[in-house]
Formats: sequence, structure tokens, C-alpha cells
Amino acid sequence: MRLQKLNWAVFTCLLFCTAPVLAADNGHPLSMWQINGSENRVYLLGSIHLLREQDHPLPTAIYSAYDDAEKIIMELDMDDMDPVAGQVLTNELGLIQDGRTLSDLMGAQLYAEAAVLAAAAKVPLSLLDKSEPWYAAMNVEIMLLMRIGFNPSYGIETHLMELAQSDGKEILGFETMRQQLEFLDGLSPEAQRDMLIQALSDGEDMPDMMDEMIAAWRRGDVAFMEESLLSDMQDYPELNRVIVVDRNIDWTNQIEELLDDQADYLIVVGALHLIGDEGVPGLLESRGHQVTQLHQPAD
Repeated sequence: MRLQKLNWAVFTCLLFCTAPVLAADNGHPLSMWQINGSENRVYLLGSIHLLREQDHPLPTAIYSAYDDAEKIIMELDMDDMDPVAGQVLTNELGLIQDGRTLSDLMGAQLYAEAAVLAAAAKVPLSLLDKSEPWYAAMNVEIMLLMRIGFNPSYGIETHLMELAQSDGKEILGFETMRQQLEFLDGLSPEAQRDMLIQALSDGEDMPDMMDEMIAAWRRGDVAFMEESLLSDMQDYPELNRVIVVDRNIDWTNQIEELLDDQADYLIVVGALHLIGDEGVPGLLESRGHQVTQLHQPAD
């Protein structure tokens, strides 16, 4: 099974705009939903983990939800992350530990294909020689995205974390970093190899594709995101189950418990997790909860 359509640059940003941004924020849906508990409100915001400076400020309705929330929940508890421990963990799970190389794990034919793609994309594949294929793929995607101005420091989580730290709001996490990395590290060798080949293939079309995806995200165009990304992910059952569906179910279980709380929450997770019947809003609706997609108000 080879990844023919799935674009890992979008996956990197939405999991885990051709027009100026301010001109696009006038009376339209958002990638954000609201569920009312017995005594509280829970907001679900679909995130793009890496953005560009030009993609700020975010739509004002996002800041309104942030202001209303007493607590922020992200995929990871970002304000308590230890960068040194994180690097140790990444080395443990992402680097090959038994003396083999990336070439050995890819196999001669696929590695030769990867080398050709890497040369065309100006990616120094030799620097990733001790990386497992999934880790090499993620590094390639981040490298290519940062070349065109995307950076985690402009991402939604980082931006909201800085606001929450300034305002003294508590930040919580659905998962640990180990859990997230083990999801990727536990993928089959075939799926990991395909991830790297696709990552190396993304470079040429990445700028236009990312513009389209950010525009769709800003305008809450769920249909576009489902047709252009989610449907491709669903063609690959292992990836879809491990990276998307299983986590959506776990988070939905946790969110249902929050609906009995008194505090209001803003939950921020990758936008891919909030679309489709097996997205978190869809799962909550299937369990009898009323879920409302929010709008950016008109001027």
C-alpha cells in the first residue's frame, strides 16, 4: 500500500490563504464548535499546529471563546513540557537503536527513490540516516514548511499558551508526549516508509496547498477539508485508526466527563480531529449531545 494522495504537510499542520487574513473574517463559519453541559460550556477549536506570521491575528470569535473559558485543554500540556526530557524521549523513540540505518529500514529500492526525491527537494537525507522512517518524515515536513514561513511559534497552541500563561489560566493535556510519539513509532514499517516517501514528494505543491487549507480552516469549510484531506486519510485504515479515530474516541470520552463540570473549557486539537462522522463533534452528536458550529460575526 503506497500513499498516493495523502499530503503530509497538511497532516502535520492539522493534526498533531490566498487572500489577506483580515479581509476573510466577516460573518462566516469557523473551525470551532460549542457543546453546552449541565452548567458549563465547552468549546472545540480545530488547530493548525504551524502557522505563518501573516496568518495572525486569528478570527475574533476564537479570542471570545478563549476569554470565556476558565481552563484550556490541548493535545499536550504545553506549558509543563520539559524540552530536555522531550529531546531524550524523541531520541529514544525516533532514532534507530540497533546499529541499522534509515537505508536499511527503507530497503534499497525505496531508499533510492527517497534519495532522488530528497535531492529534488533539496533535503539533506544523509542527516536523517539514524532516524526511523516516521521520524524522518516528520522532520522533512517541518523542514519544508519552515522554508515557506510556517513555524510552531506562530501555531495556534503556542499563541494560546502564551495568552493563558499571561492570564494565569490553567492548561491541561489530553495526552503525554510519550503517547503521541508511540502512536507514530508503533505504525507498521510499511506505513512509516510510505510516510517518508510522501513527505519528500510534497515540496513543489506545498505553498498553494497550504494556502488553500488555511483559507478553508479560517472559513470553517468542513466540506472542503473532508473532501481534500479526511477522505484520503480514510483510504489508509491503519493510519486513520491509530492517528485519528482511536484518539477521537478517547478525547470524546474525556470531554463527556467535562460536561458535568462547572468550569468552561476551550479545547484545542488538530482540525482533522473535528471533521467527519468520526470526528469529535460527530461522535458527541452520536451520543446525544447538541453540538453547534460557531461563526465569526459580521462587522
